[in-house]
Amino acid sequence: MEENTLAEEQVNLFDTEVQYTEASQGQRFLNWLIDNLFMRFALNYAIGYAVGYLLLAIAPDFLMEIAYGDRGWRFWTLAYVVFIFNYVVYYTICEKAFKGYTLGKLLTGTRAIRNDGTELTFKDAILRSLSRMVPFEVLSGFGSRPWHDSWTDTTVVKTR
Repeated sequence: MEENTLAEEQVNLFDTEVQYTEASQGQRFLNWLIDNLFMRFALNYAIGYAVGYLLLAIAPDFLMEIAYGDRGWRFWTLAYVVFIFNYVVYYTICEKAFKGYTLGKLLTGTRAIRNDGTELTFKDAILRSLSRMVPFEVLSGFGSRPWHDSWTDTTVVKTR
């Protein structure tokens, strides 16, 4: 009889099932809203300011042309590159360094994890960030599962 109990315990030891509650669409939308407001008003301003000073030191003529020129393709290209850089760096650093949390996720009590329940790897974090760059990806959040979760085998779960 003891052998059956021991064998049953060994089977149960390897039969661990990860249990978590996925975040609601409302929580995920609030995460997106908070993170994007923070990025647009704080991070983009700070990084844009730093890039401006860097360009002033390295290529002042180029900076003056961008700042006081016709606001053509150079201005918009630089603005887009700064925005994309901030977006990818913000999500990658936050989701890896802060164990799946961003400012939005922290405030709403959610975090990103792998589908198996483990912490995100750097690869997971950067792939989630890059997949958010796909046009209309943000609209996939109104479906059953956002593309950046499906493509990277990750999910956002409730922590409280």
